[in-house]
Amino acid sequence: MTSSMEHRYLGVQGRGTIALPADVRRRLHLDQPGAQLEMTERADGVIELRAALPVPADQRWFWTERWQGREREVDEHITADRVTVHESNEDFLGHLDQLEAE
Repeated sequence: MTSSMEHRYLGVQGRGTIALPADVRRRLHLDQPGAQLEMTERADGVIELRAALPVPADQRWFWTERWQGREREVDEHITADRVTVHESNEDFLGHLDQLEAE
């Protein structure tokens, strides 16, 4: 969000369509699939628009195809019982050292 308030005029097209400036769409992640705007009409005639994303912007990394592929891989290992439980951090780090040496 910018530190100061911006004031712009937006044209209203046929059927009530408005276009947000590209820099605003990028900054608020409204250029992402599924992005929506929440609209509030106040009694004083002011219309407020707020970015409404299905996934908070700071958590989008988790839903990338790359990360979800890794999650599926872990699920497969758990299902196949190819997991090792360690009693301590030292045991875990020792196990990693062994794997690296192999």
